[in-house]
Amino acid sequence: MNALNFLRQRRSVPSRLLGEPGPDPAQLQAMLAEAVRVPDHGKLTPWRFLAIRGDARHALGQRLAARALEKDPAVAPAVVDKDRARFSQAPLVLVVVACPVPGHKVPVQEQLLSGGAVCFALLQAAQALGFGAQWLTGWAAYDPHIQRQLGLAGDEQVLGFIHIGTPAEAAPERQRPDPGALLTEWQP
Repeated sequence: MNALNFLRQRRSVPSRLLGEPGPDPAQLQAMLAEAVRVPDHGKLTPWRFLAIRGDARHALGQRLAARALEKDPAVAPAVVDKDRARFSQAPLVLVVVACPVPGHKVPVQEQLLSGGAVCFALLQAAQALGFGAQWLTGWAAYDPHIQRQLGLAGDEQVLGFIHIGTPAEAAPERQRPDPGALLTEWQP
C-alpha cells in the first residue's frame, strides 16, 4: 500500500508556484529514465523531449508575446504579459513532443496516448524526487508558428509543457471524482 499512498499524494503544483532549485542533470536523467518506461506498442519511441531552462525560458516567452500580438494586435496588454511570463517561473520546462510513425501497424492514436503517458510519468517522477510539476499546454502548444520556433518537424506536435521546480507552498487538494460512480459492468 505504500506505493498506492504515494500515488494518492500526486498533485499538480501550479507553475507560478515553482521556483529554484530545479532538477540537476542526474535528477533530470532519472526522471527521463522513468518516463520512457511507459507502454510503447511496437517499441516506436514516438516522442522526444526538449529542455527549456535559464534564459531560453524568457526568450520563448518573448516569442509567445510577439506571436500573440501578431495574431491579434488588439490583444489586451495583460494577456501579452501573461504569455511573456508563461515559462518564467519553473526553472525547467520539459516539452514532450509527439513524433508519430505514420503507416505503422500501431495506430497514431496509440502512439499519442503513449506520449500522454510519458507526460504523466514525468509528473510522478518529479514528485518522487521531491519536486513539484504541472502539465500544461495552452494555445502555444497548438500554434504552428511556435511549433516551428521550437524546432518541431511538420508531423510533430507538442503533447505537453511539463513545468518542474521546487514548490513555494503545498499544492492544494481538489475534489476528485468517485471512481465507483464511473465504473459499470459490461454485460453481454
